[in-house]
Amino acid sequence: MTNQITEYLNELFPNPRCELNYTKDYELLIAVMLSAQTTDKRVNMVTAKLFSKYPTLQALADATVTDIIDIIRPIGTFQRKATNVKLIAQSLIDEADGIVPYDREYLEHLPGVGHKTANVVLANLYNEPCIAVDTHVSRVSKRLKLAKIDDDVLTIEKKLNRKFNRDELARLHHQMVLFGRYYCKAINPLCDDCKLKNLCRKDKKVQ
Repeated sequence: MTNQITEYLNELFPNPRCELNYTKDYELLIAVMLSAQTTDKRVNMVTAKLFSKYPTLQALADATVTDIIDIIRPIGTFQRKATNVKLIAQSLIDEADGIVPYDREYLEHLPGVGHKTANVVLANLYNEPCIAVDTHVSRVSKRLKLAKIDDDVLTIEKKLNRKFNRDELARLHHQMVLFGRYYCKAINPLCDDCKLKNLCRKDKKVQ
């Protein structure tokens, strides 16, 4: 079953990549933090302005929360996230020589950065073999019977880690996100031409 899934995802997404725009390591970290409970498209809109106005870590650390709020307001929960932007920037300067380290424990202690965000950052920056379970990965996993309907995100992550080869995980994360975003959508999924419909859970609606 897993071979069928990876073969089809490789066919659909031979060169998967994160759809968040960034040119520096800390820009990815901040963008992923900002992406909680909103879309990558909306995050890209605000980070284009944010990183243009404040092009360095020091500039972000020195920015006022009010100014950051004015820029990131469209993404929601902007007050907390604006504070997190400043705190993350200052922490990287003070504690990590201005770089995003290959250090999960450090990343997860940053404000607004949890296990899922750390997975995304480590997979993209360091090709760490890990998979971040967002709403798309969760939905696809449940529909394809890789996980149970009532599994939480950590349970799904553990199951995916067991079912797929370790060296596939970082790539698989991107592929499952893209598959869930554009094909196996929450509403009106494109089932008719899907080569995985024989595996799909049809007895329960999973969104």
